[in-house]
Amino acid sequence: MVWIHFGFPAMNVLLQALLLLCIARLWLMPLPSSFWVDEMVTAFVVRFGPTHPSLAVAPQVPASIYYVLPRAAGALFGFSEIAYRLPSVLAMAIALFLIARLAARLICPEAAWFAVFACLALRGINYHAADARPYALGTCVAAASLLFLVRWLDSGGWDEALLFAVFAALVWRVHLIFWPLYLLFAVYALLRLVRGDTRAGWLRAGVVFLLVGLALAPVLRDALPLFREAKAHVIVPPPSALDLVYSLKIGLIAVCGAGAWVLSRVFRSATDRPAASWASLTLILGWWLCHPLCLFGFSWLTGDSVFLSRYLSVALPGAALTATMAAAFFIQSRHWKPASVVLGAGLLLLLGDWHHPWPPHSNSDWRAAARKVNELALGPETPVIYPSPFIEARPPAWRPDYPLPGFLYAHLLVYPVQGKAYLFPFQDSPEADHFAASLSTQVLSASRRFVIFGGDQNVHFWRDWFAVRHELEGWRHIDLGPFGDVDAVLFERPRNAVRLELPATLAPAPGTPAPHGSDRGARDRPGGSGGRRSSPLPSLREGCFG
Repeated sequence: MVWIHFGFPAMNVLLQALLLLCIARLWLMPLPSSFWVDEMVTAFVVRFGPTHPSLAVAPQVPASIYYVLPRAAGALFGFSEIAYRLPSVLAMAIALFLIARLAARLICPEAAWFAVFACLALRGINYHAADARPYALGTCVAAASLLFLVRWLDSGGWDEALLFAVFAALVWRVHLIFWPLYLLFAVYALLRLVRGDTRAGWLRAGVVFLLVGLALAPVLRDALPLFREAKAHVIVPPPSALDLVYSLKIGLIAVCGAGAWVLSRVFRSATDRPAASWASLTLILGWWLCHPLCLFGFSWLTGDSVFLSRYLSVALPGAALTATMAAAFFIQSRHWKPASVVLGAGLLLLLGDWHHPWPPHSNSDWRAAARKVNELALGPETPVIYPSPFIEARPPAWRPDYPLPGFLYAHLLVYPVQGKAYLFPFQDSPEADHFAASLSTQVLSASRRFVIFGGDQNVHFWRDWFAVRHELEGWRHIDLGPFGDVDAVLFERPRNAVRLELPATLAPAPGTPAPHGSDRGARDRPGGSGGRRSSPLPSLREGCFG
């Protein structure tokens, strides 16, 4: 059993190879797959900038420094799913390194590899590593903030203090939902100051936190108006206790702790490391618990639920470090690397999605759905109904003549389809029913066929709505999908029906894309599913990806 010694070179090579395999399978192979709807918002913001008038309905969407990264990637590599997702891969890789350094510092030096694989055992970490959204960058900046906070309080040096202040000031600029991290920064620093467990005195700490506060003042000024209109952007119901428990990833912690205990029984060994300090426990448990508990409480106290898995992603490294700490109660130093190999091999086997040669990034295949509709060779006058995948698409922001391009139909920029666009809102409403009835009577009944294209539940709602219209009696409808949580339905006139003349009273949406077009992930809906580049994107006529 000499091979299990943590210093044996072959073990390090094995760990590095296993890490590369995990990153290749879990992060890199999903990169070419279709964008989901929020990633298409990234494309919209990058192309049109954060000041585009249509973004006024959701001002929180462009409020992030993240968009500088996909804009730079697009300038370097052109517009593609891979190019826009690469910054997240790099950010999460840096985050893994920082988390490993924290594990080595807070738990024990030999635990770094285990902490890395514990992160990779969390689906959320892998998902956001390949996602063209701000969450991987947020994880990276949060990890950097905490590492420099620990190093500053250990050394008392100004270099680490200023680095902490810089990264802490960036956290809220990545995403406004990351505000609970500032409670963690303050509690951890306060605990160490009260216990006298730091070389940084009260005065220096006060100066550093004052700098952070001053740097955040402009963000706070801009965030307060958004708080007042938060209810307009709520997309999930208040979380249940079960939702909170699930968000804590207790399964991973239990498996790592129990597995380490079994390993200690098999080798009849006990940990040879002292228990982590109270300060270390506070930081690790705080990173794990602070964000979920704060968002859970905020959701219930205000009635504006923000308890979404992607908003909780910044706490996932805390769960991984807690799992590593649970294992540390039983693992000897020389057993950390073999245990890391077992954990890495297990997660690769279980999370590798081996029934897909190239695993998809998400369950939203807008690209395949658009390709399928384009295979129908729809004429330029064929009606195509687009229910918006965004909850903000409701009157008065939504109207039948909503100008394109616009945020509420950002997906038409990336994966446009042939035909003449008729824009529908996110939810059913009297205005939507009136528009749909007029469209059905005056336009659809005079057409030979039409298509409904969007999130699956939205599409199915309007499919069933049009299927019972008397002017469309006898028409058949064909589901062209599903494509994950995206769908398209083709309606066709029976061959022996009389074709009416198409009146000109209903115009298509202004700026309708010429020939050649996700549901917003966790957005539950009644009747619905759950910086600029230096060179311009392809035109709407060409489509971004062909």
